[in-house]
Amino acid sequence: MTPGSLSARILDYANRADPYPLYAELRKTPVRREDDGTYLVSTYYQVRSLANDPRLSQDPRNRPPGYTRPEQPEEKAGLPPSFILTDPPEHDRLRAIANRPFGPPHSPRFLDSLRGELASVVAELLDAFEGKKEVDVVDDFAYPLPVTAICKVLGIPREDEPRFHGWADAVASGIDPQHGAAGQERSQRAREELGAYLSHLIETKRRSPGPGMLSALAPETAPGGSLTPADLAATAILLLVAGHETTVNLIANATLTLLRNPDVLQRFQNDADLAVPLIEEVLRYEPPVQFVPINVALADIDLAGVTIPKGSPVWLMLAAANRDPQRFENPDRFDPDRKDNEHLGFYTGIHYCFGAPLARMEGQLALPELFRRVKNLRLVQDPPPYRDNAVLRGPRHLPVTIEDLTA
Repeated sequence: MTPGSLSARILDYANRADPYPLYAELRKTPVRREDDGTYLVSTYYQVRSLANDPRLSQDPRNRPPGYTRPEQPEEKAGLPPSFILTDPPEHDRLRAIANRPFGPPHSPRFLDSLRGELASVVAELLDAFEGKKEVDVVDDFAYPLPVTAICKVLGIPREDEPRFHGWADAVASGIDPQHGAAGQERSQRAREELGAYLSHLIETKRRSPGPGMLSALAPETAPGGSLTPADLAATAILLLVAGHETTVNLIANATLTLLRNPDVLQRFQNDADLAVPLIEEVLRYEPPVQFVPINVALADIDLAGVTIPKGSPVWLMLAAANRDPQRFENPDRFDPDRKDNEHLGFYTGIHYCFGAPLARMEGQLALPELFRRVKNLRLVQDPPPYRDNAVLRGPRHLPVTIEDLTA
């Protein structure tokens, strides 16, 4: 992409702490063509329309030559694309099978059964703040909770976290366009190693099942269909990485936003029931996934007076759409009382976030307890250091000083 272009400026780390002025500039041209032929779609109704349009594909096998490396990392690693990178009917089949042990209608109580365990994890993490005057909300709270949760959901040993931490970070970096071929190489190697680890674990669970989704999905035959070993490994990679990376951002972004809005924070500390609408507003105001840069047009698409030609790469700018004044009143104001808050923080359409119920539950457990038990949190620096990843935007560290810890 051309240096100085809007897409390049959005990817530039110098703008990571506050990309929202760039998104406002972007919305002036709802469907914008960059010099490299990529189309950036930034207004709410246009993003929502395209995200639900079958003429837009997330399958890397449909991307034009030169848009990505000729051999996709998933394929080179001996794995098929995960279901988020497929189109119907393949997408629908894979996602439906993966959902059977996770949620309704087949497993309506699975997540709720984890609520008590995750509440205990929250308490243990906060107990560890005792006697400290400064903590890092990311490293000490926002990261370990979602990692523990996704390990419980999948049935992965929590003690293996040091092994897969680096792999997960590298796989997540592969979605960020700024890293180019080098990022794809790093992502590919991590996918190979993570895939080998998970394949071995899945085979172990096939022989000796235990709790969690991997054991439930491991049998080679099951009512309603089953996943091949390769499909299951690809699905496990997706759920492991996406299952904690975005929730880390959600909790960290929510904490930072509350500390920047002391009036809302005071209300929240006196009314834990505010957690539900507050988290929805965080998902609108500071979404953990800023944009989706992995789409390609399967046909010419007319939108907002512009024709997006067949084969064109398309970025759907979720964070820009979430602050579109044509959809949200006073969009740059953080307002948990906002009505009709149908944000795009978890995307929309067939690729709506698979783990959204889990992420919401974690946020609703974590945030009220954090601000109930930890007294007088104060930011050490604002803005804090952000992650390098422009797509999965959130603080890399969130150091705060604390005064006291209550029971």
